[in-house]
Amino acid sequence: MKVLIIEDEKELRYDMVSYLSQEGFLCESAKNYSEAIDKIGVYEYDCYVVDIMLPGGTGLDLVKAIKSQKHQGGIIIVSAKNSIEDKITGLEIGSDDYLTKPFHLSELNARIKSIIRRRSFNGNNEIQFNEIRILPDSRQVYINGKEVALTAKEYDLLLFFIANKGRVIPKDSIAEHLWGDYMDQADSFDFIYTHIKNLRRKLVQQGAKDYLNTVYGIGYKFQSE
Repeated sequence: MKVLIIEDEKELRYDMVSYLSQEGFLCESAKNYSEAIDKIGVYEYDCYVVDIMLPGGTGLDLVKAIKSQKHQGGIIIVSAKNSIEDKITGLEIGSDDYLTKPFHLSELNARIKSIIRRRSFNGNNEIQFNEIRILPDSRQVYINGKEVALTAKEYDLLLFFIANKGRVIPKDSIAEHLWGDYMDQADSFDFIYTHIKNLRRKLVQQGAKDYLNTVYGIGYKFQSE
């Protein structure tokens, strides 16, 4: 899952990216308003962590920009301001949560996971799709009750496919979801094929139905049933 951290305090930005990356998120960051606008204009994220006070603009305007582009990711505002008016304004314009500084990184992590569960998986702590069972907090996957050993990328792919089951997902969207900004440096999509091939093999070997269909010239579709 991709998270965009928009925070001008260098140390806090680094700590958030480092902590959330260790928790399995693909994190990108922006240190001011213009960098954030550039990223929001090109990429989509599963969750946006937005500071209110930024060089060049306000986080509240960024929330409006995210909403105006119809992005589906959740939004958490983080701010040293603790007034009830700011919280109400942030929630009214479309943010999902408001966290007052200073905060524990573990609390931020828990709130991000809660928002993603609520938006993508109906708020469930466990994701059950036919014979496939996923525990997002521990990043474990079971097929018919037996655990399957997946790499980090294979796990992220499976979660992304199930969150978007029934939809055709273009190859560039898959690459962007898994590699973020680094995708621009890739010469081809060959690495996607390798990860998908390995994921499919591991699931089928453990007894899962082959849900992945190739949509030629476009990308992939994970069957909804």
